[in-house]
Amino acid sequence: MSASTPPAIDGADLLIDMEHWRAGGRREGEQVVRRLDTVFGTYGFCLITGHRVPAGLLTDLRMLGREFFALPEQVKAGYRTSDSGSGWSGGRAHPQGAPADLKEVFSFRARSSTGAALPGGRPPHRWPSQVPRLAAVGDEYLRVMHRLSDEVFTLCAEALGAPADHFTALRRDPTHVAALKWYPSLHHLGSPAPGRERHGAHTDKGALTVLDREYGLGGLQLHTEGHWVDAPFLPGTLAVNVGDLLARWTGDRWPACRHRVAPPPAAAPEEDLVSLLYASGADRDALIESFPPPVGRTAYPPVRWGEYLRRNFAAPR
Repeated sequence: MSASTPPAIDGADLLIDMEHWRAGGRREGEQVVRRLDTVFGTYGFCLITGHRVPAGLLTDLRMLGREFFALPEQVKAGYRTSDSGSGWSGGRAHPQGAPADLKEVFSFRARSSTGAALPGGRPPHRWPSQVPRLAAVGDEYLRVMHRLSDEVFTLCAEALGAPADHFTALRRDPTHVAALKWYPSLHHLGSPAPGRERHGAHTDKGALTVLDREYGLGGLQLHTEGHWVDAPFLPGTLAVNVGDLLARWTGDRWPACRHRVAPPPAAAPEEDLVSLLYASGADRDALIESFPPPVGRTAYPPVRWGEYLRRNFAAPR
């Protein structure tokens, strides 16, 4: 290994056991929260086990996603979104003019949540009639992931020495979105132009993103210490990214995780992946006040989340 090549990240070093935290006594619970603080402070990323998300739910949603992405493109185009609203989209060009991503996305929000309202009053999405079970399974996924995210936020509060409801009190009806992301194979795409990624480098706009991945040779990568490294994959775990909102909320104690998805590998031309994503923020009227020193590093002025989101809104890639 050359001096300029960083060592691989060991997945065990990023593992947070939610069951250990729930059931552990004072000493065991403190070990979990200290570990989360260290891992988030280093990478803005962790892997969680003991998350209690039913494996069957994830399997069903991924299967239904594949069913949708297998539809003819002219059918999927009937559910197209031209911005970050719900619906289908193909790969997006980066703001700096970099090549478009090698992916398709179907994003969705809860049908009953006022938190689902989008900046600018964009209309809600339509569920695809060609995949009739997707609406019910998607709604169940949103419900389960909202509950899990609130648990992770409670753990985050403890890791920062704050009251347990420090974050969840401002998440009664938070902005949130789920997405099915399909990364097609080289067999489907042909040979992509140089520089094209499955998903270009970015940080997430919200507070936390929870991701259920499939293993791939062209998979998730993290930017750390000036290098891109493969994100570890442990079956049965969920990946959690710190987003821009939580980085600001913690006064940059926990950096937003900069990440990308590597292009399809020539060594595996049939490899295609479907990722399940859930991203959430805070209530639109929530006042986001950064943790002051010594917990935080940067003294950001207070801001309403909805106002900040409107100012900094960017279509997800």
